[in-house]
Amino acid sequence: MNKKMKRMIYSFYAEKEQVSKPEETSNSKNASDCPPLHDALIEETIKSLKRELEDKWGKEREALQESNNFLKYELEKLKNSQEVQGNKIGELEKIKNSLESRICELEKENNSLKNKISEMEKNSTDQNNTFKNSIGHIQKEVKKANEENNSLKIRTEQIETNDSLRQQESVKQKQKNDKLEKTMNYLLAKTTDLENRSRRDNLRIIGLSENYDEKKSLDTILQEIIKENCPDVIESEGKIGIERIHRTPSERNPKIKTPRNIVAKFQNYQIKEKILQAAKKKPFKYRGATIRITQDLAASTLKERRAWNMIFRKAQELGMQPRINYPAKLSIFFQGRRWTFNETNEFHLFLKKKPELNKKFDLQP
Repeated sequence: MNKKMKRMIYSFYAEKEQVSKPEETSNSKNASDCPPLHDALIEETIKSLKRELEDKWGKEREALQESNNFLKYELEKLKNSQEVQGNKIGELEKIKNSLESRICELEKENNSLKNKISEMEKNSTDQNNTFKNSIGHIQKEVKKANEENNSLKIRTEQIETNDSLRQQESVKQKQKNDKLEKTMNYLLAKTTDLENRSRRDNLRIIGLSENYDEKKSLDTILQEIIKENCPDVIESEGKIGIERIHRTPSERNPKIKTPRNIVAKFQNYQIKEKILQAAKKKPFKYRGATIRITQDLAASTLKERRAWNMIFRKAQELGMQPRINYPAKLSIFFQGRRWTFNETNEFHLFLKKKPELNKKFDLQP
């Protein structure tokens, strides 16, 4: 056992004694002056010290190893962090540069916007003034339009009033016209009736050729017709009194091939009626040609009578004994009684009520 080991052992025991008796410790003793120890105790003490040292050193070594590992980890981490921070710093510098350039651009845009705002404020002021002037002009126009509208309303009311008055006058005028029309129709009917009555002594001879006029007078021809067809009407002296006789119309139309009618006015109404009744019983003839003798009537009355022609012929075919009464009325015999109709419309309404008769006539209204 060397001196160095002994000093360590002594130091160990000395520490123990200082712990138990601190007032008796002394710092001036050397390892060579320590009391004598037994070798076994020394060995045991050495082993114990070794174990304690090994345990302490192992723990310290583990702690140091852990600290070393931690330091390595932290060092690596720091290195990585520095690299990342270096990259971030580069990126941040780039971002900083970009932001600085963007700030410059924004400052320029801001200045440009300020200039534009100034111009807009100026233009807005000008436009506002223009708008105010336009508003004033529009207000004047609106005022003028309102005045014209009021004027138009007044004129419209006047027109409506005048129109109402005109309508009232129109109603009155219509009433007057209706009254005048009734009066006119009455007067026309009266005039037609007077004309027909003025013709009551007249007979109309239809279908007599005008070639006979060249050889004989119409008076002589009429005397021969009466003598040939109804000799019993001839008066005792053998001649019928005729006031006047002539063709109608007075001038012949070359486009019309049929002969003109003859109108004869008799001096005696009864003689005229006898001749007319004889002509209704049988057709008259002259030199072998058939002629017709009818009552001479006004043109309007003849037109109204002609409207019955088709119905009249059909009624004759059916044996209904049709007659044309004065002035232009149709009379038929049906179902044991005689029916009279003033107009053709009345006859058509009558046919609608008589289906069996309507089928036989088959006429369009």
